[in-house]
Amino acid sequence: MRRFSQDFRSELKELMKWRRDVRHFKPDPVNPELLQSCLNAFELAPSVGLSEPWRIVRVCTEQARAAALQNFQIANAEALAGYSGEKSKIYTSLKLSGMYDAPEQLAIFCDEATPKGSGLGAATMPEMRRYSVVSAIMAFWLTARAHGIGVGWVSILDPDQLHRDLNLPDHWSLVAYLCVGLPQGDTLTPELETVGWEERDPGLAHWIEV
Repeated sequence: MRRFSQDFRSELKELMKWRRDVRHFKPDPVNPELLQSCLNAFELAPSVGLSEPWRIVRVCTEQARAAALQNFQIANAEALAGYSGEKSKIYTSLKLSGMYDAPEQLAIFCDEATPKGSGLGAATMPEMRRYSVVSAIMAFWLTARAHGIGVGWVSILDPDQLHRDLNLPDHWSLVAYLCVGLPQGDTLTPELETVGWEERDPGLAHWIEV
């Protein structure tokens, strides 16, 4: 079995530490060849039944980006209305999207009707296709981080509206909207922890026995 050195394992742990949700980007464009190299990580990702259900949409036209940004703004206002007191104050201070300045924006979809894989492993748990897409996104994210590129996942969106705005096939479902670019700065501490929104629970990685 292929084994990796202690140095490599240490570097891998550092890479996972530095994989942070980036929302503050430099305006510098991302080299297209470098972006494609990072996206090639999707080809190495596991997928249920080898279905490879991910569909990558590069959102680059002014019209498409404006629609996505408006989608976020509406959803963000609705989310803010659900908080009060100190949480509302903190929420208002957060920058929850890099859509204003990220040079690259990718909408990642799952093809729920893909014939590839012949449905293996998805009959009883069809959500496995989406889990496969998430796994591929993480492979891309870590690869991008290793090249100094930041990634931010925007989840405050109306997925159905985005689907309509981008005019995509009915059987594609949104999994992630990613902002990609060179980060303005680096930090090991998540922003939500820095501003006091929430703290990490070191016990969540422990197992239970049943």
